[in-house]
Amino acid sequence: MKARNPATSDGMRSEYHFDYSKAVRGKYYRRLLKEGTNVIVLEPDVAKAFRSSAAVNEALRSLLRVSEATRRLTSRSSGRVAGARR
Repeated sequence: MKARNPATSDGMRSEYHFDYSKAVRGKYYRRLLKEGTNVIVLEPDVAKAFRSSAAVNEALRSLLRVSEATRRLTSRSSGRVAGARR
């Protein structure tokens, strides 16, 4: 039989204890801001439709172009509400 690592009083094994005195708060924070890293999690059914992150970006850019074109077509120069008569 293998010898087991006994759990300490807090229930964690010794290999899981971390020396927080050597930790650096926000070590990668500035790099993440500089690189503009952003993580988005897609639902499984949506993820099936795209083979890569490039495909997702392409689809979203296309949607943005369509919505911008549509916004220009539907915006009104006057402040009147559509269908309102005086």
